[in-house]
Amino acid sequence: MSYILPSKDVQISFSGGRTSAYMLYKILEANNGLPDKAKVIFTNTGREMEQTLDFIQECSQRWNVNVIWLEYDLIDGKNTFKQVSHNSASRNGEPFEKIINKYKRLPNALQRYCTGILKIQTASKYLKELGWSNWLNCLGIRADEKKRLKDKSDQGYAPYYPIALSEENLSDIDAFWSKQSFKLNLPIVNGKTMMGNCDLCFLKSEAQLAMMMKEYPEKADWWLKMEQQTKKQFNRDRNLEKMFDYVSKQQDWVFDQQGYFCQESDGECTN
Repeated sequence: MSYILPSKDVQISFSGGRTSAYMLYKILEANNGLPDKAKVIFTNTGREMEQTLDFIQECSQRWNVNVIWLEYDLIDGKNTFKQVSHNSASRNGEPFEKIINKYKRLPNALQRYCTGILKIQTASKYLKELGWSNWLNCLGIRADEKKRLKDKSDQGYAPYYPIALSEENLSDIDAFWSKQSFKLNLPIVNGKTMMGNCDLCFLKSEAQLAMMMKEYPEKADWWLKMEQQTKKQFNRDRNLEKMFDYVSKQQDWVFDQQGYFCQESDGECTN
């Protein structure tokens, strides 16, 4: 079974989404709990929805598993990390803003240094401080997402995809959560958690961002501030200030028209 972990160091990346939570549950079930050499890690960017943070905490409590909460930090000009908790985790993009201020530029679809530093590097620094040198990193990617699978090792770890190896797809995830007594309290449209990952991530479609701006206009403040501060754009074809101004002037009926806003390819951050 792909969920039975080898007796070596294993990182279980928990993004806070339904798929990675499903992966965690199946690993706990297959191994009769969390193996001694495994670590469950959530890397917080400070731009996750509160429902995501609550969901991670609830999974930890209900399944009796220790989830290590990490955040990027900057000390004396050097990238490092700090360990936080559900209560102390950043909620206003503080870790994200630190790397933007350091590098004086914004990440984009071609240079996703936010994922590389906030998630991958942060977790790697923590594990290397524990003495790890080579390990497996369990990533929650389904069989119907095989185009996202990568074999390349990165910063000490080799990726491992137990869900994809089990040939499980979105319908399996949906079936699992339909039977659980709790869930991730974010809307799901066509199998996608529209408000998952960073709230206004530049990889999300224009339609997703428009709906976020309409329903949670305060969430746009941080992203607008970053573009104004750097005089750059997260997406060169999309000025967030103009988009926000446009969205704020629209009547609600506009958002009920399917296809009104263009759809760009969806993306997801995975550590």
